[in-house]
Amino acid sequence: MITVLFAHPYPDRSRANSRLLKAISDLDQLEIRSLYERYPTFDIDVEAEQTALRVSHTIVWQHPMYWYSVPGLLKHWFDKVLVRGFAYGEGGVHLLGKRCLWVTTTGGDLTAFTSGGLHAHSFSSFVPAIEQTARFCGMEWLAPIIVHGAHKISDAALDNHALNYRNLLQSLGR
Repeated sequence: MITVLFAHPYPDRSRANSRLLKAISDLDQLEIRSLYERYPTFDIDVEAEQTALRVSHTIVWQHPMYWYSVPGLLKHWFDKVLVRGFAYGEGGVHLLGKRCLWVTTTGGDLTAFTSGGLHAHSFSSFVPAIEQTARFCGMEWLAPIIVHGAHKISDAALDNHALNYRNLLQSLGR
């Protein structure tokens, strides 16, 4: 089972994330858990989320990048679900060896993520906190899928990202 945790506070405004989700939505052995749809008041059902993770061999965190990190509800989800005794520490073995794929979109194009660009750093500077969250839980960190310039990327380029995403999940599902 592959579990996709989709965290977009405004999914109806998302061209890129919508296209990515559409590309994978019909795959077998895949569950898309739209966190903002499930938990509009941020009242997370921890037991349900942990159950979904227990039966998964691959966990995907898909979201737009917000202030160089994850949207607020996904951060809250990390805090509530990935707790000692479940995800790490004594007895925290439930995520050990599971694969983690980070799929994120950015508003800025690749040039925005350079020392002379808008964000003054390469995109790789913003990866460690997300990666370490997975690694701290004993998960296998997969190379992330990053869609830069999500609101202005060409349809052909976006379709290519969506197809690559689909193909990767299909290969992981085997």
